Amino acid sequence: MIVEVFKTNVTEVELSEILIRQLLHHFPGSRVNFDLEDCDKILRVEAKAVVPEKIIEVLNANGYSCEVLL
Repeated sequence: MIVEVFKTNVTEVELSEILIRQLLHHFPGSRVNFDLEDCDKILRVEAKAVVPEKIIEVLNANGYSCEVLL
């Protein structure tokens, strides 16, 4: 499994749950979670294949910023 970590500006639990459902639609069988307590509002995606561009696209389409955390 590959783990990719992203910095976001998501702040609300309810919105993070909606985004998780959307990401799971694109990446079935993956594990997706937010750490909204972290200063970078971390999004972690664990999957066999992670496409960072698609994850960023999903968050951007919902009005949120998202970038790979190096």
